[in-house]
Amino acid sequence: MALADSARGLPNGGGVSPAAAGSGVAGSGAAAGPGPGGWSAFPEIVELNVGGQVYVTRRCTVVSVRDSLLWRMFSQQQPSELPRDSKGRFFLDRDGFLFRYILDYLRDLQLVLPEHFPERSRLQREAEYFQLPDLARRLAQARAAAAARPAALHRDGSLCADEPPPLGYLEAEPPEGGGSAASAPSPTASRSPSGGPLLTPSQSLDGAGGRRSGYITIGYRGSYTIGREAQADAKFRRVARITVCGKTALAKEVFGETLNESRDPDRPPERYTARYYLKFNFLEQAFDRLSEAGFRMAACSSTGTCAFGPEQGGPADDKIWTSYTEYVFCRD
Repeated sequence: MALADSARGLPNGGGVSPAAAGSGVAGSGAAAGPGPGGWSAFPEIVELNVGGQVYVTRRCTVVSVRDSLLWRMFSQQQPSELPRDSKGRFFLDRDGFLFRYILDYLRDLQLVLPEHFPERSRLQREAEYFQLPDLARRLAQARAAAAARPAALHRDGSLCADEPPPLGYLEAEPPEGGGSAASAPSPTASRSPSGGPLLTPSQSLDGAGGRRSGYITIGYRGSYTIGREAQADAKFRRVARITVCGKTALAKEVFGETLNESRDPDRPPERYTARYYLKFNFLEQAFDRLSEAGFRMAACSSTGTCAFGPEQGGPADDKIWTSYTEYVFCRD
């Protein structure tokens, strides 16, 4: 889905041209700072930490929309007034995954979203937070148009081209005696209320809850250090990241907002991925969500390695153990 270019769009968000940058003259898409040194207060290249995701961009990009939140931060304030993370990057406590689309919009004031993009409402909320009214308005219009299309298409049993069907769309069957013989469920494929085949057997829904069957694999890597006194001196480190492998639609159904899609953001719902991970670090929390969604553990495996402390920059007598474990869950 493409959002039309704004009338005020300029290359790179109307930033400073190379010639103007040398003379300290601002481009038409950005405003000068609060004083003569406003442009020199910030570096030309700025690093942003947005919800844990790091972005590197030009300063003229983030100030390309006048009166926006970022414009005020990077043109009307001093660097010392803005929050930073431990590495000195400017910190914004917002959704790091969705900020990539905010940044794309700031570059040339137009935005192209992937075909299967279920986060339009959240992106609109981010646009409103960053005070980008033109982007928020266009997203609202696109959402309204996308919401109207499936309603018209689903009545004749076909699928919308750029919107996945609602999760519970196929749960209802025509009442007994109220439909034609063509509307009866096929033994080899699930059918829409009008009788058109929608899913292959591998994508079928169970008859009771209308939920897709399939597998999800949870993986994590942990480490701990054992000193000279063996178990008495064991120092456990927290789990750094819990990975999620499986079909995109299943992973989003189970983990919802706690799923970090930043490493594979545009994956269609019926494709598989091994690049998702969770926003929390507790295995039990992941197990609870899988259990509540009707999954059961089918298998697990683990591997481990050992290295001496000096090789990892630790004490000479310490041994550092690293393990990788996978849990396979299935839902029939």
